[in-house]
Amino acid sequence: MDNNETYLNHPTFGLLYRVCLVEENQEIFTTLYAQRLFFLVKNGTTGLSFEPWGRGEARLLVENRLRKLRRIGAVDDFKELNAVYQRIFH
Repeated sequence: MDNNETYLNHPTFGLLYRVCLVEENQEIFTTLYAQRLFFLVKNGTTGLSFEPWGRGEARLLVENRLRKLRRIGAVDDFKELNAVYQRIFH
């Protein structure tokens, strides 16, 4: 992960803020201000696709990513994502 904030413009919901990478070419984004709507954004051969996800589902994806970062020993990435997790989900 990097320290740069990443944003996308959703055609209906406006500016989205990147929460984290889930897998290659898949990231979780949330609405910029409310952080109540979440999207799994996939970057495929046909461009970006936005899948709406519930708060609970998005939380589980982020928790899985945190576990993976801890398991592989990516301490800095874990700390950064954990701070985002605490801010958004607690």
